[in-house]
Amino acid sequence: QVQLVESGGGLVQSGGSLRLSCTASGNSVSIYTMNWYRQAPGKQRELVATITSDGNTNYHDSMKGRFTISRDNAKNTGFLQMNSLKPEDTAIYYCNLVIAWKNYWGQGTQVTVSG
Repeated sequence: QVQLVESGGGLVQSGGSLRLSCTASGNSVSIYTMNWYRQAPGKQRELVATITSDGNTNYHDSMKGRFTISRDNAKNTGFLQMNSLKPEDTAIYYCNLVIAWKNYWGQGTQVTVSG
């Protein structure tokens, strides 16, 4: 079993930055692709960014150039650096792993961007 815990959310002004962390416990997750999703009120959960075990990354078009996903496999932790935040980035952010076709989710961390 794997447990995921996100942290780093908060309230920030438009144009500001936040760094989210996702720490996994229970098992090493270094060989798995890590994803960040977000869900805004009244909207479907959407994929924000992905990082493979060897560091290849992919981003939702609206986050390219503003968000950076990274990971520290030695610490079993992933990160999402968010810069130039906009009010429309307000959402609960979740990290996600898929292990043997099973989805693992953290509890989420709230990001609120004031305009």
